[in-house]
Amino acid sequence: MISASDLRAGMTFIQDGKLIKVLEASHHKPGKGNTVMRMKLRDVRTGSTYDTTFRPEEKFEKAMMETKTVQYLYSQDDVAIFMDLETYEQYEIPVSTIEAEMKYILENMEVKIQFYGDEVIGLTPPTTVVLKVVETQPSIKGATVTGSGKPATMETGLVVNVPDFIEEGEMLEINTQEGTYQKRANK
Repeated sequence: MISASDLRAGMTFIQDGKLIKVLEASHHKPGKGNTVMRMKLRDVRTGSTYDTTFRPEEKFEKAMMETKTVQYLYSQDDVAIFMDLETYEQYEIPVSTIEAEMKYILENMEVKIQFYGDEVIGLTPPTTVVLKVVETQPSIKGATVTGSGKPATMETGLVVNVPDFIEEGEMLEINTQEGTYQKRANK
């Protein structure tokens, strides 16, 4: 069992027979009354997300997850295909359930997928990935890192804010936890 105050983003627990993944979690102390845990949750099986609050002392059954490293092969008909690098077994995951994570993944990239029993319930991309800029505004002469930045579209469709000196075609290191530009990738 795990208490609501110990739940963090990325954790999965069981509530009313449903497998629930924590997307965001924060303590909230209103002016009057007791502290509550504000949560943004996703029902793993249906993909629906919702906001809720729990008392910090509420208890939940922590879902026992198994993780495997797999390689992303390709997407076809709204399904992403992954292959176990040891057994060569293939797994299909509906793209709709991993839409956010797919913005960080390229073909042949290694990722971790989570299982609950035999059921594939999600995936985790690497902490940082290197992606190519396919569209951004032209760089500005004399631009420095201190500017407010500009949006850049990466090869996966992900849009991140980058410094003004970044140009199309450059390879950038992106933090997948926050969806932010880290630095130029070494060529």
